[in-house]
Amino acid sequence: MEIHGEGDLRLYKFGPLGPYENNAYIIADHPSQEALVIDMPTGSSEVIEVAKTFRVKAIALTHTHPDHWSEYDSVKAALGAPVMCHPAEQIMPASRIDLQIGDGDEIQLGGVSVVVIHTPGHTPGSTCFLAGRFLMAGDVIFPGGPGHSDSPDAFKQSLISIEEKLLVPLPDDVMVLPGHGPDTTIAQTKREYAGFTLRQHADDLYGDVTWMD
Repeated sequence: MEIHGEGDLRLYKFGPLGPYENNAYIIADHPSQEALVIDMPTGSSEVIEVAKTFRVKAIALTHTHPDHWSEYDSVKAALGAPVMCHPAEQIMPASRIDLQIGDGDEIQLGGVSVVVIHTPGHTPGSTCFLAGRFLMAGDVIFPGGPGHSDSPDAFKQSLISIEEKLLVPLPDDVMVLPGHGPDTTIAQTKREYAGFTLRQHADDLYGDVTWMD
């Protein structure tokens, strides 16, 4: 577990968890002890243990690929909090989504505001969560490249989301904390993406693309 802090904000990173080496997160406001859990992959026992020390307002999903919610039942039962997700996600049964979230929504945890950023491409409802200078990016972006895309159109949508929703508006010092693996920054991603845009690419490019491709 890693712990980051900024003012009253506390951010807990758990991972790698489960067979797909997922990351899960807790965002908390220290004075009020209100918290938000992000994703619930296999191996979330430590997430539950730490989350129980806070008043968890909700459990948010970055997207609904099964590895990001494989411990739905145990996490939700232990924390007794509603599950929220963007309505464009269709992999998880709708009955399992308690609250819908949309682009620009804010989740208030005491004095800490978590901003919802809809970033479609990896999946239709892929969502990032920005708290202070920390961006929980799910599978939208990783060090070295974007998340997997299932078609050329999905890949192009990913690039639009990454550029217009993340790289242009967010400060360089924002830490990007993905759904798997190590962290990066907006500044580093800008440098990698700039190199990618200088090269020619096939119109049908998609899949597991890296900025060096």
